[in-house]
Amino acid sequence: MEARDATAGSLESSDGEEQTAKEDAAPTKDTPQTKGKFEKIFGFRREDLTSWDSLVTLLNRPSDPASLGIFRCLFGLLMVIDITQERGLSHLDYKFMDGAPVCRFPLFNFLKPLPLDWMYLVYVVMFFGALGIMLGCFYRLSGLMFISSYWYIFFLDKTAWNNHSYLYGLIGFQLTLMEGNRYWSIDGLRRPSIRNAQVPLWNYTILRTQIFIVYFLAGIKKLDADWVEGYSMSYLAHHWLFDPFKVILPVELINLLVVHGGGLILDLSAGYLLFFDATRPYGIFFVSYFHCMNSQLFSIGMFSYTMLATSPIFCYPDWPRRFFARFPAFLSAVLPITSMDPQPSTSCVYNEIQSTSTERQETPTVPKASKMRLKHKLGAIFTILYIMEQFFLPYSHFITQGYNNWTNGLYGYSWDMMVHSRSHQHVKITYKDGKTGEIGYLNPGVFTQSRRWKDHGDMLKQYGTCLNEFLPRYNISEPEIYFDIWVSINERFQQRIFDPRVDVVKADWSPFRPNTWLMPLLVDLSPWRTKFQEIEGSLDNQTDIVFIADFPGLNLENFVSEDLGNTSIHVLQGKVNVEVVEEKKNYTLTPGEQIKVPAGAYHKVYTVSEGPSCYMYIYVNTTEAALQENFTKLFELQERVRNGTETEPLPPELQPLITADDEGSEVNATDPIVQLFLKRQRRMKEVKKRREAGAVERLQRFAVKKYYTIRRGLLMTAIALRNLAVGLPPLEQLTREVAFANMKAPQAEGNQDDPLKDEVGHGEL
Repeated sequence: MEARDATAGSLESSDGEEQTAKEDAAPTKDTPQTKGKFEKIFGFRREDLTSWDSLVTLLNRPSDPASLGIFRCLFGLLMVIDITQERGLSHLDYKFMDGAPVCRFPLFNFLKPLPLDWMYLVYVVMFFGALGIMLGCFYRLSGLMFISSYWYIFFLDKTAWNNHSYLYGLIGFQLTLMEGNRYWSIDGLRRPSIRNAQVPLWNYTILRTQIFIVYFLAGIKKLDADWVEGYSMSYLAHHWLFDPFKVILPVELINLLVVHGGGLILDLSAGYLLFFDATRPYGIFFVSYFHCMNSQLFSIGMFSYTMLATSPIFCYPDWPRRFFARFPAFLSAVLPITSMDPQPSTSCVYNEIQSTSTERQETPTVPKASKMRLKHKLGAIFTILYIMEQFFLPYSHFITQGYNNWTNGLYGYSWDMMVHSRSHQHVKITYKDGKTGEIGYLNPGVFTQSRRWKDHGDMLKQYGTCLNEFLPRYNISEPEIYFDIWVSINERFQQRIFDPRVDVVKADWSPFRPNTWLMPLLVDLSPWRTKFQEIEGSLDNQTDIVFIADFPGLNLENFVSEDLGNTSIHVLQGKVNVEVVEEKKNYTLTPGEQIKVPAGAYHKVYTVSEGPSCYMYIYVNTTEAALQENFTKLFELQERVRNGTETEPLPPELQPLITADDEGSEVNATDPIVQLFLKRQRRMKEVKKRREAGAVERLQRFAVKKYYTIRRGLLMTAIALRNLAVGLPPLEQLTREVAFANMKAPQAEGNQDDPLKDEVGHGEL
C-alpha cells in the first residue's frame, strides 16, 4: 500500500510503481522496496533528475492508459457538442456571410474563408475528427483532422478568441501526439497489440502541467490591482448564485472577498491542491464547485465541463479500472476494461525485466524493452520544450508589442481570464474623401458583425483598411478613416483609447513595434473610482451619470438626445471650455463648476488645461421618467379595478386594462401608453413564469432549444454537402430547404428569449 502514498498528480505515474496497481499481484515480501519522503510526496526520486538519461527514463516510464483513455473520450464528446455551439456550425451562414461585403479579422491577412459550402465541409472534417478522438477510431488521422480544421477556423477570426477556445486547440494538439487510443477505443479492438497497452509518463505530464498552468497563471494575472481591489467583476456579486453569501455579508464584501478574493485564491491554489494526494479531494471539490458556478455565470460553452473532465487526470491513472469494477458484471461488455493488467509497450522505457505473473506463477515472465530509443528522447524533448513555451508565451508581449493595448497582447492565450471588463460610451467613425474633402460618418460596426475591434489596434487597422476598400463603391474616393472610441476599463473614467486625429488607413502598425497612435490609460486617475461610488450612491434611481476624462488639446463632440431633458456637465479636475454649437457661445469651467447643456443639440467640450480634464455628465431621461410615472398610475388604476375599489367608469382607451389577462389585449388598446403598459405586463409575466419554472420544465426548455440549434446545423450542413456533390438546386427549392432548417420550436417564437432578457435589464421594468 505504500505506493498509494506517492502523489499521482506529480510527474510520476503511479501504475509503474504500485505493482501493476494490484494489491494481490505479488506478496509483500517480494516487493519490499522502501520509498523516501521525497518520492512519497512527489512520486519520483531526486536521482531521476540528475542526468539526461534518467530524465528520459522518468518521462517514458510506463503508465496505466486508463485515465488518459477516459479523458480522450470525454474531450472528444465535448468537442463534438462544441462544434455545433461555440464553433458556430448552427449559424455558419450568418457567421461568414458568403458573398456579402464583410470586414474580417484573421491573425494573418492572407487567411481567407472558403466559399460557404466549403466552409461547411471544413466543419464536417472537424466534426468527424472530434468524433474519431472520442471513439479512438483511426486516432492519429482523427486528431489531425480535428486540429488542422480547428486551428484554421481559430486563426480565421481573432474577434472570437478567448482563453478556453485556445485551450481546446492545445489539448487537441497534445492528444494527437499522445497514445490516447490504448484504452476503451475502437483502434484497440482493431489492433490487439495496442489494446490496454501502457503509455509513457510524459502523456500525463503534459496534460497535468497544462491544466496547472491554466489555473496558476490565471491566479498570477489576478494579482493585478484592479482585481485585488474588486473592480474587475463587481457586477457578479448581484447574481443569484451568491444569494447564500448575502445572508452573512453585504454585497460590497461579497464582491471583494468572495468574487475577487475567492477567485484569486482558488486559481493560485487549485493546481497545487490537485497535485498532492492529501489535498486532491478538496481540490476536486472546490474546482468542481467553481466550474459549476461559472457554467451559470457566463456563456462559455463547454469550458466548464472540459475543466471538470480534466480534474481526474490528476488522480491515479488506474482510477477508471477501480471505478468501473463496481458496476454489475453484465455491463462489462460495454464498459472499459477493469480486470486486465496493462500490457507492455515499446513506447515506454523499462528499467528492468518485470513480471506480470501472479503469486501462483500462472503467467510466465514477460521481458520488456529497456533500450532507450530515439522516440523516447524526442518525447522527453517535446515535453520540456512544450512546457517551457507554455510558461513563456503568456509573458511574451515584449516581442509582439504591436498587439499590446491597455492590456497586453491579443486576448485568448495569456490566461488573464475575466481580469478586465470594458464599457463603451461613445464610438464615432469619420471618413474624409481624399479628393473632395467631404466629411461623413459611418455607423459603428458597419460591414462587420464583431465589436472587439474597438479595443485592439491591430483589428482597428484591419477594419480601417477594409473600409478604405469598400467605401469607393459608394463614390467616396481615397477615403481617410478616423476612429473616436471612448472606453472605460474596470470602472475607470471613460476615455479615448486611440488618437482620433490619426488616419488609421495610413497609420503605421507592426506586430513587433509599439502602437504609436494608442492613447495611454490614465491610471493616475484610478483613485477617483472610490469617489464615483460615493457620487452614484447619492443619486436617485432616475438619474444617470457618466464620468469622462480627456487629454489636453482634444475635444468631445456630443449630442444630447431630446429624451434627456435635464443634462449638466460638472467639472472634477482640470479646465474645460464648453461650446454650445447652436448658441455659438463658450463657457469656461473649472473644478466644482457646472453648466446645463440643451437637449436636442450638439455641444463640444474642449480640454484647455495642461493636464487631463475630468468631468461628469449627470442626466435624467425625462421621457422615461414620465413613462414610468404613467405606468405607475395605470398599475394603481388596474389594481383598483380588480379589487372593486374603483367607482368611476373607465374611458374607452383604458378599457383594455380590465381584460389585461386576455391574449392580444394590448393589440386592442388604442392609447400607445396603455398598449406599451400591457405589453410590458405580459412580458414580465412570461419572465416570472420562466424563472419560477421547475427543474423538469427548465430541462425540457433547454433540450428543445439545443435540439433546434443542432438540427439547424446538421440540416444546413447536409444542404451544403449536397450543393458540393451535385450542384445548386433551383432557387425556390433552396429557399424551402433553408426555411425548413430555420424552423424553431413553437414556444420560442412567442417567448423571444433574448428580447425578454434585454427588457428585464431596463430600469423602468
